[in-house]
Amino acid sequence: MRVAVLGGKLQGVEACYLAQKAGWQVVLVDKKPDVPALGFCDEFFCFDLMEEDKLRSVLSQVDFAIPALEDKLVLDHIEAVGQAVGVRVMYDKASYELSSSKIASDKLFAELNIPAPRPWPDASFPLTVKPSDASGSEHVYRVRSAAELAALKNKLGEEGEWVIQEFLTGPSYSLEVIGCQGRYHVFQVTELEMDNVYDCKRVMAPAVLGQTKKNELHLCLLKLAGKLKLNGIMDIEVILHENKLKVLEIDARLPSQTLITVYQSTGINILEAVWQSFDNPAAFRFPERPRGVIYEHVKVTAGKLEVWGEHIMGNVGRLHLKKGFFGADEAITNYDKRKKEWVATLIITADSLDMAWQKRTLVINAIMADCKLREYQDLTPPSLPNSAKRYMIRDEVI
Repeated sequence: MRVAVLGGKLQGVEACYLAQKAGWQVVLVDKKPDVPALGFCDEFFCFDLMEEDKLRSVLSQVDFAIPALEDKLVLDHIEAVGQAVGVRVMYDKASYELSSSKIASDKLFAELNIPAPRPWPDASFPLTVKPSDASGSEHVYRVRSAAELAALKNKLGEEGEWVIQEFLTGPSYSLEVIGCQGRYHVFQVTELEMDNVYDCKRVMAPAVLGQTKKNELHLCLLKLAGKLKLNGIMDIEVILHENKLKVLEIDARLPSQTLITVYQSTGINILEAVWQSFDNPAAFRFPERPRGVIYEHVKVTAGKLEVWGEHIMGNVGRLHLKKGFFGADEAITNYDKRKKEWVATLIITADSLDMAWQKRTLVINAIMADCKLREYQDLTPPSLPNSAKRYMIRDEVI
């Protein structure tokens, strides 16, 4: 099996990682010569994906194409070239177009009577202000008063569409679904934690969420997938606010961070499940006791270890997979013992989530001792959960 991963940034890392775990040969394409996913492929081509002849040449030599980017013009071009050469492309154009607009998504939630944050001006302060077409936490603002909102509007100007909603507090969760010809399957709920700029810094599995709420989340995502007639993959992010699940966003594209977490917890490789399109029941077989997993991003600088969101991993050049990294099962990292500054995505597993947290404590201590670090920092927005703080206080760590 030979696959093309198209885009070498962090989504590309996720795709290449899972493709290699599936035993597939990975061809990576990106227009930049030193992208993060370069350490996770078997073959690399450096060219702009809009160059049709070069893209056609690559796609004609693979079984499956996995776009790992969020530029609609490029995605549409990849789909068209894939159809021309007869290769399957993991891209649902209609679903992506709707989910990539938060305004269109919110209209869909209202149509299906799916709970979501109340829009301004029906909502009271504090508010969340975010661009309609951005991914995840990019350019998200929290405003606490009418004066702050007016100042922000003045700063942002008239360019682009912005979504203004009530600001909600509580734990966040994610869930993936795949669809093929009217059949849908959901996977494992994961829990998300944010850094102080609302970028996801940590993913945990299995999520600490009651089965009734998990079932509610499953049904919500299946309703959305059915309405969209999803042909591919989509994820949903929700927040549990005052014991009610509210949908923050959906994304019909390759997710980042959660797929590796699900794979490590359940053994289910969602890329394999998409490729096999319900033909292999084993690709969906959930284990009786999923493993506990913590997947988080850390940055080491002179004298300091910081936990940050995924953004710290994106601009450091080529990343590599290291096993047994300071006691972590694996790490995706640019670590070199000679470097004073480096980053890593730690992948820590154990028989339960509690045991994974205990193991994580040892990993953090090992990094700090080996690198002679004096300070530890793990920031979270006010009123949002920070599991690390609870576990570290309990175990008298750092």
